Amino acid sequence: MSVPPLTVTAPQLRPPHRYISIEGPIGVGKTTLATLLTERWSMRTLFERPQDNPFLERFYRDTTRHALATQLSFALQRVTQAREAMNLLAGNTPLIADFLAQKSEIFARLTLPDDEFQLYKDIASRIETNGPAPDLVVYLQASPEVLFSRIQKRAMPMELQISDSYLRALSDAYNEFFYHFDAAPVLTVNAEHLNPLTSEDDLTLLVERIESMRGRKEFFVKGVSV
Repeated sequence: MSVPPLTVTAPQLRPPHRYISIEGPIGVGKTTLATLLTERWSMRTLFERPQDNPFLERFYRDTTRHALATQLSFALQRVTQAREAMNLLAGNTPLIADFLAQKSEIFARLTLPDDEFQLYKDIASRIETNGPAPDLVVYLQASPEVLFSRIQKRAMPMELQISDSYLRALSDAYNEFFYHFDAAPVLTVNAEHLNPLTSEDDLTLLVERIESMRGRKEFFVKGVSV
């Protein structure tokens, strides 16, 4: 009696969380990682749309003059994005975003003088919609030198206007923000020597760490047990 050959079917790759947010300063690789994880876990994406902000290019040329308009424009964008997130999650659609809604405060505090920052907060509190909190935030870190190199490499005209001093201040502001952030679990990832775009091994390492995370705050450095 012949025995039919055994057929092995690969298990469906299910996301470890219903809603994941990827965060970090410009140039660190948020959108790239979000796209890779989306493909791996069959999730929907919600991407930030800086190209839709009509003030952003002017802001990079003159941060002082155009900061308030830029931040208010992003605040309005967050209203639409929060509704999109709520609709997707209400339909049990797993979601991954390349931003965290609360990031607006990082940029507002960094770029606005005290009186304009207070005005921004007053206006934002009246127009913003509180979206759902992510189940996990993956915070990508890299030195200002690495960020600057990556920005130069991808050579987007608007980004090439970013100054070194602004990039350094932004990196410090992100670190300060996530040091105090407790609205969701955070996996802080050193992204300087981790390149999931070109290395399947790196992507696998990061995926395994995301899937095994159990604490509220954890750190991942490639090749180091933290």
